Amino acid sequence: MNPYILAILLFGLGLGTTITFASSHWLLAWMGLEMNTLAIIPLMAQHHHPRAVEATTKYFLTQAAAAATLLFASITNAWLTGQWEIQQITHPLPTTMITLALALKIGLAPLHAWLPEVLQGLDLTTGLILSTWQKLAPFALILQIQPSNSTTLIILGLASTLIGGWGGLNQTQLRKILAYSSIAHLGWMILILQFSPSITLLTLLTYLIMTSSTFLVFKLNKATIINTLATSWAKAPALTALTPLILLSLGGLPPLTGFMPKWLILQELTKQGLAPTATLAALSALLSLYFYLRLSYTMTLTISPNSLLGTTPWRLPSTQLTYPLAISTAMTLCLLPLTPAISALLIP
Repeated sequence: MNPYILAILLFGLGLGTTITFASSHWLLAWMGLEMNTLAIIPLMAQHHHPRAVEATTKYFLTQAAAAATLLFASITNAWLTGQWEIQQITHPLPTTMITLALALKIGLAPLHAWLPEVLQGLDLTTGLILSTWQKLAPFALILQIQPSNSTTLIILGLASTLIGGWGGLNQTQLRKILAYSSIAHLGWMILILQFSPSITLLTLLTYLIMTSSTFLVFKLNKATIINTLATSWAKAPALTALTPLILLSLGGLPPLTGFMPKWLILQELTKQGLAPTATLAALSALLSLYFYLRLSYTMTLTISPNSLLGTTPWRLPSTQLTYPLAISTAMTLCLLPLTPAISALLIP
């Protein structure tokens, strides 16, 4: 793709998210979301592969449906209450509609079916943008409306953690596994949203860091299916040793960063008297952990055929940028000791 066009599209992506962040009016927020969708579509379809075009079409249709529902809900709200302020939304009907529209935007279960399909058709760089940056604008709106319908949110959250765990169990495609991992993490965020929005924000930040490092590892290894990971020791031996730790951090095991949000969420849910919900969420994390362990096992404990061709890649210098990978990996592995400081800053 022409670098000028790429720069314009990335600028549009950033501008769309920023407009949604800065808006207090529903129409402006909707415009930001639309700009976001329209800017990423050429990035998704840039390889002109039938699979990429199919993924782009699916993405466009789901995002257009979500945006239309959001617009309809905000108009309904203006009709019922006479104002367009995001913060002032009080009527239960538009609130529920907007919550569901935004759930479709980010891919929460049971509105998740498009996400694995779309992610599977993209390359890893665009997939990374879709899994991280594209979640920010809808989340900014979800955090602002503070939905009062607590049952809806808990159902969405639990369904997402369970489906995100179950869906990834029988997958061999890494991008689909990452999509289900994304659904499960979003479920955890939505579960705690009404009780502690600051923990939701913290979970979102740790999710962005961990997902970035996972995508960048796969991109460095040019891996799209589980079997390819078995040859990664020949491409980047040190990284192959660290990757299981990144995956276990995604699974939420101590003493890695991924444990922090899960720990705080389970603590808060128990404080709110929702011990059964917390138990179910913790059990669903085991499902996710199973497929992260599968990836770790394939990567470090299986030896692929030692042919001459298979062992040469480490001699060839890689041209890929590893600086973002180094930073995100360090953060994925080492931020747990900062929990007290982060809690003091973020959690009132």
